[in-house]
Amino acid sequence: MASVSEKYEGDPNVKNEGSRSPPSSVAEAVGINEKALLRKLDYRLLPPLTLLYLLSFLDRSNVGNARLEGMTDDIHMSGDQYLTGLTLYFIGYVLFELPCNIVLKNTTPRQWLPTLTLIWGVVATLLGIVQNYPGYLSSRFFLGVAESGLFPGVVFYLSMWYKRNEQHYRVALFFSAASLAGAFGGILAWAIAHMKGVGGLNGWRWIFILEGLLTVVVSILAYFWVYNYPSTAEFLSEEERKFIQFRLKNDSDATFDEKFTWSAVLDAIKDPKVWLYGLGFHTMSLPLYTLSLFLPTIIKELGFSAAKAQLLSVPPYAVAFVLTISVAVASEKTRIRAPFIMGSSAVGCIGYILLLSQHRAGVSYLGTIFAAAGIYPAVAIVLSWPANNVSGQTKRCIANALQISIGNLGAVLGTQLYRTETSPRYFLGHGFALGYLVANIVVVGILWLVLRRENAEKERVREAQGLTPLMGDVGDAEGDFQGDKDPRWIFQT
Repeated sequence: MASVSEKYEGDPNVKNEGSRSPPSSVAEAVGINEKALLRKLDYRLLPPLTLLYLLSFLDRSNVGNARLEGMTDDIHMSGDQYLTGLTLYFIGYVLFELPCNIVLKNTTPRQWLPTLTLIWGVVATLLGIVQNYPGYLSSRFFLGVAESGLFPGVVFYLSMWYKRNEQHYRVALFFSAASLAGAFGGILAWAIAHMKGVGGLNGWRWIFILEGLLTVVVSILAYFWVYNYPSTAEFLSEEERKFIQFRLKNDSDATFDEKFTWSAVLDAIKDPKVWLYGLGFHTMSLPLYTLSLFLPTIIKELGFSAAKAQLLSVPPYAVAFVLTISVAVASEKTRIRAPFIMGSSAVGCIGYILLLSQHRAGVSYLGTIFAAAGIYPAVAIVLSWPANNVSGQTKRCIANALQISIGNLGAVLGTQLYRTETSPRYFLGHGFALGYLVANIVVVGILWLVLRRENAEKERVREAQGLTPLMGDVGDAEGDFQGDKDPRWIFQT
């Protein structure tokens, strides 16, 4: 069978080095509607991945809803013991993210991602029958272990299907499931809590059991619903497979047959930009997870009943969902990352300023909406950034995992900030969240300058050597391609 380059050899649209045409002209030449093909990929790939992440976020954050329904009283836990369980979740998450992505690189998405989902679904269900504090701690820890491989794995997975300028919107759409989970979580918790007494169980136990069982069922379906990579995907025709490989060829390293090497792992660890991507998420993870874990409690402490607090947690997430998608579209169209992150973080800052400065319930509740509206869009862009900019495959796989591992250390700290003795104003937690958002603006600003400086240096090298940029062009990048160190590789800023 002819290779992609051989298939289109002689096509003037492909081989004219001086004036390369956009990929759409090549698509038309071989009878493929590129926009329709992208829609086909979106419909096949994104729904199962988005659903898995929605369930992941629901199963990690529903503990906040369960707390309002009497979980701590039934297990005889103090407020500090409850927070320790939240912390253990993120310790398990951080420790196993990198190993999970190494396993993904050496197996397949269809084998690994549904298996992770099945495991955490079982653990999430078992949370509903814990009888004591040690059971609560062990369940939270292993839930973090099982969920740790999903997000970095999916970000890497999408980078093997889409061009760089197409990945950001897809990652943002996938991440928007987190805000949907928050919205649905409040409604589900309110409804499921009415099952109190069924089977002799309190309502909070049914929250864990029913939502965990839903995850188990979806994980079984995911073995048939998640595909591997373009070269083997059953829903593509042979022509479509070849064209997908062709359109990715110079835009990224997705078509290279790269084997796992420890030198590539070391390359990721030694790259300062990878650590800046990690700090970019670290400064967002504390406000992200403290908001998702404590929002029902924060709202209840404003003077609302537990049932009303469950329902009032929905609007902030609904606003966050709309803005996450809207900001992602704007960032995609302009191909600008840093200013949108910094602007969104500034919106989040307004929310925490309102929470810190006002004691009136209405104004403070408005602060939670501003906080969610700023945090979620910023996180979506931060998490897609290394997938856009890091090359080759193993280095990017490790960079994605490192970013989330470094980032979730912020969540580890955040779980200890919203202590009972600081209620109802939670000055400590809100103050840390505000400080972290300000730090995010600083870190992202530094990374923006670093990327712009490296792009300028690469441009000088290209002009001196007569090279053509790779990003968004079609051609042949194999041979002496040096990954993201190559002067033809342009960083997205």
